[in-house]
Order: sequence, then structure tokens, then C-alpha cells
Amino acid sequence: MPELLLELLTEEIPARMQARAAEDLCRLVGAALAPIAQGAPRGFHGPRRIGLVMEVAARAETAPKEERGPRVNAPEAALTGFLRKHGAAKEDLTQQGDFWVLVKPGSSAEAAALVAAALPGVLWSFPWPKSMRWGISGFTWVRPLQRILCLLDGEVVPFALAREDDAAHGIASGNETEGHRVHGPGAIRVSGYADYVKKLRGRFVVAEPEERLAAIRDGIMALAAVEGLEVVPDEGLLNEVAGLVEWPVPLLGRIDDDFMDLPAEVMRTSMRVNQRYFALRRPDGSAAPRFALVANIAAEDGGAALVAGNERVLRARLSDARFFWDHDLKAPLESLLPKLDGAVFHAKLGTQGARVRRLERLAAHIAPLVGADPALAARAAKLAKADLASGMVGEFPELQGIMGGYYAAKGGEAPEVAEAISQHYRPAGPGDAVPAGPVAIAVALADKLDQLAGFFAADERPTGSGDPFALRRAALGVIRIIRENGLRLPLADVIGEAFFGFPQSTGTTANPEFGMAVAQERMKAGTVPPSRHPPMVAAFAAGVTDFILERLRVQLRAEGGRHDLVAASIGTDDDILRILARAAALQSLVETDSGAALLAAARRAQNILRIENKKDGPHNGPVDPALLTDAAEKSLFAALEEVEPAAQAALANEDFTGAVQILSGLRMPLDAFFEGVMVNDPDPALRSNRLRLLSRLATSMEAVAELSKIEA
Repeated sequence: MPELLLELLTEEIPARMQARAAEDLCRLVGAALAPIAQGAPRGFHGPRRIGLVMEVAARAETAPKEERGPRVNAPEAALTGFLRKHGAAKEDLTQQGDFWVLVKPGSSAEAAALVAAALPGVLWSFPWPKSMRWGISGFTWVRPLQRILCLLDGEVVPFALAREDDAAHGIASGNETEGHRVHGPGAIRVSGYADYVKKLRGRFVVAEPEERLAAIRDGIMALAAVEGLEVVPDEGLLNEVAGLVEWPVPLLGRIDDDFMDLPAEVMRTSMRVNQRYFALRRPDGSAAPRFALVANIAAEDGGAALVAGNERVLRARLSDARFFWDHDLKAPLESLLPKLDGAVFHAKLGTQGARVRRLERLAAHIAPLVGADPALAARAAKLAKADLASGMVGEFPELQGIMGGYYAAKGGEAPEVAEAISQHYRPAGPGDAVPAGPVAIAVALADKLDQLAGFFAADERPTGSGDPFALRRAALGVIRIIRENGLRLPLADVIGEAFFGFPQSTGTTANPEFGMAVAQERMKAGTVPPSRHPPMVAAFAAGVTDFILERLRVQLRAEGGRHDLVAASIGTDDDILRILARAAALQSLVETDSGAALLAAARRAQNILRIENKKDGPHNGPVDPALLTDAAEKSLFAALEEVEPAAQAALANEDFTGAVQILSGLRMPLDAFFEGVMVNDPDPALRSNRLRLLSRLATSMEAVAELSKIEA
């Protein structure tokens, strides 16, 4: 198949935009060339270029096509309109039965012509997050576009970006690219992708992003290993640096001993944010007085001057960090709290100071539920946000919480308090660990549940297109903390407790309508679980709990689990561990043929009840044994008499697997019932009694899960 190679050479592209741009280029070109595409395009990107390579057919062929027109006896106007629409004459028509038919001949187009026609439009409308206009042209690109290399089977596909009213800087396609700015400047003529990669390498450019990334990772790891050190993992920085260099040259530098008493996180953040350096550590995890950098040139002195220059720059950066560290330690962490009263958390939710007071109260409420000391939890929550007013966090916002933990420890706070402060933002992402200490757990949960309750109360819920306040991440954090620490937490109760602080702390009146859209929806639906809170607050808490449990379903789906089993296990339950235990029990049931048959029969019973209850229901009363005339219904009644109390006892002990196993004993009598018994008997008394029997069966099954939510 002919090979299409496209490269767009520009001035330096921001590293964060490169991969997405290559994906967009593949998507847009793949769609534009769909008639000739032979497989998906493969993109590549680097600091000065994005491009793709793909196989295409030599020609695009379309088969002849018949278009049926009006009837033969239709008015002349109908025929005239049909011919005008298709650009045809009456002689082109044939008669097939009662209709005129136009046979359109097939077409054939050269691949080069299609490429030349499609690419200018793709490039004019390319979706860069930010783009610039240079000169007088209306053509925009992320940075000035310098060359377009476009080859089909080794030959240039000629096209230009110029339009009638815009010369587009005179940019047109060719067969040339450029090498490294320093080591290989000037144009390079290439004949295909393999030749392109080879010649660029000869001009000190590694074209493939994966190869550059591997060279950086392996290079700095090898240099570190020589000195018995390890590289602190940082995939984000690795990907960014791979987008900054075309010819990666890993080097090691030294950190002055004067800075080694700074917290490791401070040094790492300063190196990462300011200079894109990689931090190194000893095998025991302590910070090493070394750092790795990646140059974009192969210096004649082996990089000695480059390393020396970067060491000087790092010395200045760490001196700044030293200033903030020393300045922040001059006063107790608690002394920063008054500044939070002047820092707005959210326009509808008041200041950071008001939030601290809410967290203090909520953490003390959660503490006994997770085995923590309420006083320590309240103290940690009080100080958790204080470092937002510190100089170090002002310079490096990434260190919020972490610095508070250090300052608390230096200020003589209890170790549990310092640990809770440093960990209360966790987990910050899927790869981040969750807090493990009881006090840290209490404060982390308080932080996330206050965030959820507050923004829901302020009607700032996530939408399908956005989540500006990271509420989905907060919900997933709550779920992970509970799951990974095995916590039994009544979510709705805690969320209801969190809600009470908001009207007072934001200065609003105690208006029952305040942020209660969720509550009103839940109350209308009649799905508010029992609660010690007022009905509106209970309804609001149930709505936020639903949001968290929906995140649980999404998480389990991503893990390969059956989200429908979780949905069936929820009901009005808000205990995540109990929900997961129910789901696991249901999983064991549906994986067997017998269990699947039982569920099918139970759903059949529910369907019958739903239909009949609409007629003259509900049919909820006790079953009259005297009206059981058929052997099959007597057998089902006897089975229920035996199974029901045993299942209820298992459920009371939260032995959901045992309850499911007990209920599976209903399978055979239930099958026999449906095979041999007419539920809607002509005798009203028999019919009503049989419906009550099915209602009792459904109630027993629904005690375990909402079977209607399990997908067949």
C-alpha cells in the first residue's frame, strides 16, 4: 500500500499540547481520507513537529448507484425537480416498472488528489487549545508554521495553504524537513518515513516520542545507579521533558549540602516546577544530594559547563525555598489562622476561615466512627488549612497540606495531628495512597465530605461537560478511603451533619430552599431513607450519597466488575462495605446456572405483581394456607416458611453470601409453581392468595437486593 507521510514543522510547541495535537491530527486526517485509509494513522510529535504516517489505497473507487425517481405518470414538475437535483437529463433515465431510475456511474479519484484537497481545510481549522496569528495572514497555528512535508509513496503531494484572500505566508507542501537547531540545522530531503527517521537521527533528532522518553528514563536511571541511587518516579515530568528535547542527553548535578535539611518535597517541587529536574533518592527513601537534568545538546565537554550552570541556578532556587522555610517557622502554624478569614473559599460558601470551623466540627463528629480521638481530629482539622497562608505554599501551591504537616511537627503538635494535616488531601489521584491513621482518616473524610455537601448545597453540581470543583474526584476519594481502610461509615448521616454549617457560615438566612434542589427531588420521589435529621436535610444528604454511590458504580465498572449488581445492592443503604458485600454475594449467585434461573423466576414474579397491583393491588396481606389447593403452591409456601427466617437471620448478621445461598433453595419450588399453577385463577380468592404468596417471595428476595436492577 502507498505510504502517506505528513509532518508539520513549527517553532517550539508547548510540551503539554504535543500528544493531544498528534491525536487530533490523526483523527482529522483519518476522517478526511476515510475513502482511501487502510488502517488508522500513527502519529508522532516532538518539540518542533507533529505528524503522522499511514497506509492508503492508491485510488478511491465508488460503485455505480441507482437513484429511484418519480413515477412515470407523475407531474412533469416532479421529474424536472429530480433531474435538477442530480444534474441529469431525461435521456439519462431508464424506466423500471412504474418508476424512472437514474443510474449514476461509479467514480475513481487518485489518492494524491484527495490528500491535496483535504489537508488545507484540516490545517486551517486545526483545534489547538491556544493558537497565534503572525504577520498579516488569517492563518493561525500554535506557533509559526515553517514547513509542511507531505509525501505519498515517496512523491510530494502538492498543495498550498493559500486562499483567494489570504496567502497564508506562502506555505506549501514539499519533501523537506529540518534537523536539530544546533547540531543539524538546514533542510533535509526525505523519501519516506523510514528515511525520515534515519536522516533526522543523523541530524540529532529522535523523531519517535516513545524512543525519546525511553532514552531519558533509561539514561537517568543508569546514571543514578552508578552512584547507588534511585530516580524518584515522576511520569508527568518524564513526559514533559520528552516534549522539550529532540536529542536527549541525561546528566547528573549536585545539590549543596547546605540545603539538604529542607524537606524532600520542597526540594523536589522546586526542582520540578522551576527547572524540570528529576529528584534522586537513596535506597532507604531519603533524599540524595543529586539531581538529574536532560540537555538538548551533546556538549563537547561532556556537559560539565551545562551541569555547573544548572547547579548555580538550582542554588538560587533553593535559596528562595530556604527563605520561605525559615520565615514560616518563625511563628506557630496556628498564628496563620486569622489570615484565612480574609481568603475566599467560594462566593456562596464563605471564607477559608469559615471552612476551617466547619471542618473542625465535622472531623470531631467523624472521629468516633473511624476509631479516632475527637480532640486530636478537631485540632488537626483546625490547622489543616493554615499553611495556605504560609510563604512556602504561596510560592508552591502543590505543597499545601504537606508543609502544614512539617510546620505542625516543628511546632510541637501531636504526631497524629501533623500526619493528618499532611495527608488530608489524599488521595489526590488514582495512584496516590489513602490516609491510614484514624485521625488522618477523620480529617481527610471531613475535608472531602464538606466539599461535596457545600458545593451541592450551593447548587454547583458537576455537569456532563465539566466538574470545575473536582467533586467527582472528592467522591472517589471518599470511596477509596472507606474501601481501603475497611470503614463502616453511615454516609448520609455524616453528610447531613456536614450540611448544618453552611447557612450560618455563609451569612445566608436559614432558608429551607437554600441549595435544596436535590432534597426536593428525593422527597418527591419518596426515596429518602430514615434519618435523625430533618426531612429536607435527610433528603439533601440522600442526594449527595447517591452521587457518591454513582461514582462507586463507575469505579467498579472500570475495575471490570458488574455495576448493575452494585446498583441492585444499594437500595437505601449508605454503608459502602455492606453494599460491596451484597454485590459480592449476588455475583456468586448470578455466576451459577441455578442462581441465574432463580433470579429470572423472581423477576417474573415481580413483573406479575407489578401488572396485577395496577389492577387491584397491592396484594401484600398474609398468605392463607387453607386456600393453597395445588401441590406446587403448597411446596413453595412450605419452602418460604423454612427459608425466610433463616435468610433474615443471615441478613441480620450481615452474612449476605449465606442469605443468598439460603434463598437459592427456593429455585426448584418456584420453577414448579410457575410450571403448574395459574396465578390469575378465575376464583378471586385463589388468585388473591397466590399473588400474596408471590409478594411474600418478592419481599424475601428484595431484602437482599433490588433484583429489578440486575441486568439479564
